[in-house]
Amino acid sequence: QVSLVESGGGLVQSGGSLSLSCAASGRVFRFNAMGWYRQAPGKERELVAVISSGGSTNYADSVKGRFTISRDNAKNTVYLQMNSLKPEDTAVYYCNTGVIDTDYTTRTYWGRGTQVTVSS
Repeated sequence: QVSLVESGGGLVQSGGSLSLSCAASGRVFRFNAMGWYRQAPGKERELVAVISSGGSTNYADSVKGRFTISRDNAKNTVYLQMNSLKPEDTAVYYCNTGVIDTDYTTRTYWGRGTQVTVSS
């Protein structure tokens, strides 16, 4: 079983910055890609950014140039630095990780989410 604990959400004015972190814990063979998704009211959950265990990254077009994802493999923690925030970035942000479990099966785990609200 893997636990993901997110922190760092909150309320910020348009143009401001926030930093999210997500610490993963649990007995696994390996943590694979880790990422951030978000879900705004009335909308489907969407990918924000993902980072592989080797450090390769991908971003949603809507956040490119404003958000930066990073990870600390020693701490099994993924970060999301969000700059130049816009009201449309308002959503619940969820941490996600893929793992190879101790039985060598692949699984996906989700955090509970953290609210990010950007006021205009």
